[in-house]
Amino acid sequence: MKKRKYFGTDGIRGRVGEEPITPELVLKLGWAAGRVLGRKGNDPGKIVIGKDTRVSGYLLESALESGLSAAGIDIRLLGPMPTPGIAYLTRTSRARAGIVISASHNPYDDNGIKFFSSEGTKLPDDVELAIEEAMQEPLKTVSSAKLGKAKRYDDAGGRYIEFCKSTFPHRLSLDGLKIVVDCANGAAYNVAPHVFSELGAEVIAIATEPDGFNINRDCGSTHPETLARAVLEAKADVGVALDGDGDRVVMVDATGAVVDGDQLLYVIALDRLRNGQFRGGLVGTLMSNFGLELACRQLGIPFVRAAVGDRYVMGALVENGWDLGGETSGHIICLDMLTTGDGIIAALQVLSAAVRAGKPLAELRSGMDVYPQHMVNVRTTRRFDLNASTLVQGAVKEVERELAGRGRVVLRASGTEPVIRVMVEGADMRLVERLSHQLADTVRRAAEQAA
Repeated sequence: MKKRKYFGTDGIRGRVGEEPITPELVLKLGWAAGRVLGRKGNDPGKIVIGKDTRVSGYLLESALESGLSAAGIDIRLLGPMPTPGIAYLTRTSRARAGIVISASHNPYDDNGIKFFSSEGTKLPDDVELAIEEAMQEPLKTVSSAKLGKAKRYDDAGGRYIEFCKSTFPHRLSLDGLKIVVDCANGAAYNVAPHVFSELGAEVIAIATEPDGFNINRDCGSTHPETLARAVLEAKADVGVALDGDGDRVVMVDATGAVVDGDQLLYVIALDRLRNGQFRGGLVGTLMSNFGLELACRQLGIPFVRAAVGDRYVMGALVENGWDLGGETSGHIICLDMLTTGDGIIAALQVLSAAVRAGKPLAELRSGMDVYPQHMVNVRTTRRFDLNASTLVQGAVKEVERELAGRGRVVLRASGTEPVIRVMVEGADMRLVERLSHQLADTVRRAAEQAA
């Protein structure tokens, strides 16, 4: 497989105005995507486009629209819409593909573009490579008679709201629950509050006034302390925090404690197991807490770790034929409901578990012990093979001996900067901190020797 120039693990992302997020390149990207994904025979097909609330969304949407039209592809504009909503509407509207304009949890001056197939799944690597190869060709506009036409789906939000509600058991309701919903001033600002309130909850919505610049700013899943304060002030039963594009969620219980993706996965899995709805096993990542792995072991649930990134979680789910997986960050995939991570739907699964059990979130999550983790970033001047270093591997074995089966070690090279992440996890925080610094010192020495 040839190395891709623009596409990373989650589409194309960067600072607006700098390659590859420039009007010229995005226009060419739209045209190339139209060439690869759109036309089949004499049918030009259609591609849907949705976005989050960044000010640059207008710029990139127009560029993509122009490129697709030049390729002869019809466009359906969804406006601000959570990423999983775009995946859902791509599939149900029988579109050739879906395009998301978002940089997820990044600051407003970043943006990105990712694609969904006609089935609402991430594009295979070879299709992304084909789009990149098409971008190297001269842009040729179809004849005026064949230019693509754009229409707006005015009811896109309503369609997605109804779909989210349909994933909540129809015999249950959220009556009597007071829920704070933090929409991160992002794509879910006009969707998420309606979902929870129409299911019966008293909803206090915060971060629902996007201005193009305040997406993820001191709010949402990357700043759960804001939600925690709001839950305590309102004396709410629970809080839900989404990220800028609505595909991640973290929650806060009535005590103000933050409940991350690992704990949410545990609550969902336990509920499904008790109700005979659990299928197969659970997929986490290399960074999933050791406590989740132990909890699965105690419940008799198979547990596997994928590489960090939702496409790898999805790949492991498909490979094993399982339904449930996710990341500590709150990117949770319920594959029996949707083909990508969905913060609203994941929150609804947790809330249905609480309603069904008649217990608060604090009690439901208490069955999983969260093991302390400590990470040290080791800067390097050049990459080197951690697995081939006898110095590093000897140090890892020594740390694992001290952990005595009640913890683990993760060494991971960053994909975006010259950093090796050294993480140690175990039952004792002081031990974990000591061992992580000890191992980081060894990695630092090995890196210096390899330089």
